[in-house]
Amino acid sequence: MPIVALSTETTDWVSRFADEVIEESERRAPGKPVVVASGLSPSGPIHLGNLREVMTPHLVADEIRRRGYEVRHLISWDDYDRYRKVPAGVAGVDASWSEHIGKPLTSVPAPAGSSYPNWAEHFKAAMIESLGELGVEFDGISQTAQYTSGVYREQILHAMRHRGEIDAVLAQYRTKPKAQGKKPQQKAVDEAEIEAVEGSGAASEDDGSSGAAGYFPYKPYCGNCEKDLTTVTSYDDNTTELTYACTACGFSETVRLNEFNRGKLVWKVDWPMRWAYEGVIFEPSGVDHSSPGSSFQVGGQIVGIFGGKQPIGPMYAFVGISGMAKMSSSRGGVPTPADALKIMEPQLLRWLYARRRPNQSFKIAFDQEIQRLYDEWDKLDAKVADGSALPADVAAHSRAVRTAAGELPRTPRPMPYRTLASVADITAGHEDQALRILSELDPDKPLGSLDEVRPRYGRAEAWINTHVPADQRTIVREEPDVELLKSLDEASQRSIRLLLDGLADHWSLDGLTHLVYGVPKVQAGFPADATPKELPPEIKTAQRSFFALLYHLLVGRDTGPRLPTLLLAVGQERVRALLGE
Repeated sequence: MPIVALSTETTDWVSRFADEVIEESERRAPGKPVVVASGLSPSGPIHLGNLREVMTPHLVADEIRRRGYEVRHLISWDDYDRYRKVPAGVAGVDASWSEHIGKPLTSVPAPAGSSYPNWAEHFKAAMIESLGELGVEFDGISQTAQYTSGVYREQILHAMRHRGEIDAVLAQYRTKPKAQGKKPQQKAVDEAEIEAVEGSGAASEDDGSSGAAGYFPYKPYCGNCEKDLTTVTSYDDNTTELTYACTACGFSETVRLNEFNRGKLVWKVDWPMRWAYEGVIFEPSGVDHSSPGSSFQVGGQIVGIFGGKQPIGPMYAFVGISGMAKMSSSRGGVPTPADALKIMEPQLLRWLYARRRPNQSFKIAFDQEIQRLYDEWDKLDAKVADGSALPADVAAHSRAVRTAAGELPRTPRPMPYRTLASVADITAGHEDQALRILSELDPDKPLGSLDEVRPRYGRAEAWINTHVPADQRTIVREEPDVELLKSLDEASQRSIRLLLDGLADHWSLDGLTHLVYGVPKVQAGFPADATPKELPPEIKTAQRSFFALLYHLLVGRDTGPRLPTLLLAVGQERVRALLGE
């Protein structure tokens, strides 16, 4: 099938990679499905940094599907990796889980109270659910199932026969050069990025054991304690008899590797073996693969031993969180895709990954910044609708709202996120009140049901309830602040009067916006609809003072939700009472 070239007007980073992947696939495996891959280790919560490992090939695979090609997006669950350490901050897990260090992740008990049979399945489940919500189509491969069923037996025997060649490649990198000429700040960034992709199984895995019997790229799991703290003491290529000893429990046994399935190739050999076995054309790699001796770099030399070629693919950069320096599964409390999807719609999360090239870092907002991100998204949505968006922005928007399979479910009436958050904040779970306020935002098109603003309203409500500190929540006064009202000077009293006189005629979001901004203008002798260019700078100061006064009278603070939304939420009658009428 010929490459379908896009016009340069619609080309973005995803399209460019798709062009390259299709061309490479037709060169390597003409007529066969295009294979792209991701790898995830369910060693703990799979966080938003790890999600880039999936979203980068997903977006490319989806573009290739849109062009009519058959694509397989493999997600290799590295659930046969060793359990390295007990992650912090995981509910139902305590220090006693340290006794399982060294076992396969599928042999470690799930956190207490989990309905899943083991550690790996517990953490895979949350990610699988999130990927479904994000519209990610994939073929999942359990490495536990692959190894324990003997799928890789020939590859393991091949690696053992060619262990000398593998050892020679790895030996070039075993003494890693020290970082030189880097500023302390750059080193800190590197460390942050490396830790951000923890969970890929790449950075800290050893490259095999060397002892008196030589080098071996295969590690058995102990037949007694199940741990991988084993050393191969002898191996016979002809009979495939392998003897190992466990340093953890002292157990030793001799097995025939041509029928033994309780072990795995070490990571730096395992990964390139899988590239060859699956025929992977495209797979991105994290920043920990950019240095000499990294798994991706070394794998590029080892893959040829298995008769394969290294995939093409970019190095992907750090994903951060607003208010957090870096992500690390071991530190606990690291946001996962499921956490993000509680407070934002799938389209917004997809857009954050689609709009930035893989080598560009970006942040995902769990703080007030989420409101600005949603404003930016809604502006883009409007520009795409009226045809004024730039081509690259149109492409990113398209990848956010739909896949080759169709449109993702969306909010029927997407009101501004910050407005919905303010309403959720003020009404504190009272849906009838929320519906009343939202219906009054635009009296000409009243809301018939909260379902019209879901799921966005639910996301905004979840953000208010879980990410806004209690001291920043909005609590409307029960009684007027009599002392403050008595202390007001004549100008302040007049500003309150102007507002109250205009309430009835301006009772909508647009009307109240016009009113609250117009009062200081009118007081200064200007028309209420005068533009900023027509006004002296002191009007802005007067507006800020007026807003602060209203916040104090309504909620007892000098800031709060946008005043038009707040006034609608409080209701005309109560506003009049709190403002001293």
